[in-house]
Amino acid sequence: MRKHCQQDGYCVTLNDGVVTAEAGLCAVIPCSFKSAFTSSKIIWYKCEALKCEDSDGVFASKESEGRVSLLESAISKKNCSIRINNLIASDSGSYQLRVEGCGPGEKYTYTVAKTNLSLTGLKQKPTLVVPPLTEGQQTTLTCTAPGLCSGSPPNITWSWRRGGEEDFTITGNITGFHTENLTDFTQRHSSTLTFHPSAEHHDTSITCKISFTGDTTTEETLILNVTSIMKECGDHFGTIPWAVSAASLSVNVLCLVSMWLLWNKSKKVKPNQEDRTYMSLQKMDTSPEYDVIIQNKHGKVRTARTVGPRLSEQISLSIQ
Repeated sequence: MRKHCQQDGYCVTLNDGVVTAEAGLCAVIPCSFKSAFTSSKIIWYKCEALKCEDSDGVFASKESEGRVSLLESAISKKNCSIRINNLIASDSGSYQLRVEGCGPGEKYTYTVAKTNLSLTGLKQKPTLVVPPLTEGQQTTLTCTAPGLCSGSPPNITWSWRRGGEEDFTITGNITGFHTENLTDFTQRHSSTLTFHPSAEHHDTSITCKISFTGDTTTEETLILNVTSIMKECGDHFGTIPWAVSAASLSVNVLCLVSMWLLWNKSKKVKPNQEDRTYMSLQKMDTSPEYDVIIQNKHGKVRTARTVGPRLSEQISLSIQ
């Protein structure tokens, strides 16, 4: 900043260098002054071909109408700074201040040295915030436009793409636009996107595009990483505390011991009914003939007649 002084105690402080800004955003040319006379009007001129005062000033220009304004409307505060919104290529160049006022019996008009505005292409990108995504759980993405201008709100759009395919839309998504006033002349613009991610959204790209006045655009793209519910369950069981793991191991050992004891016991048990054939001989009468009752391993019984010596008691034979 440099102070430029003229007669009658009139001084203006301006940026002695170049004010640099990006197309589509905004710029502030800082300025202040002091004077011994009562100031009544502030005019800024855009210099063209080395001429600065051939027009009515930037405030009256159709090209800059609604885009250029004083930061402080009260002239008594001696603030001559101007803000230019929605910057376009023709805004680059030199600007000159003119202050009009009056003193005792006289009218004063003072001008000062020029200040310069240099415009470059838009380099800033949106700020895209994507929280952790889990399949089926509602989430909200946020995209914030670059710059803190209070001019025309930018247009913010969302798009998805899977690999080299065409853009597709997510059904059921909800978008919202938000403006936050930071100061009297600065604002932050952002957009939110709320949806339920699914497996089909994994590895797709999400793009937030900002469009400013004058066909100036910028965008940011991120790849979505959606965690499936099955993977979360696997991760959960993979992190069982050591105490639970130890208990699980004890149960397994107990089962193995029980199985060994049962197997060992089975070796000492007599063969079951299916492994034997029983023959029962029973005295029927005093004759030499006897009934023979035979039960095979399938449980079937048959009777046969036989001849032999007289028996006085029942005899059971077991044939392995």
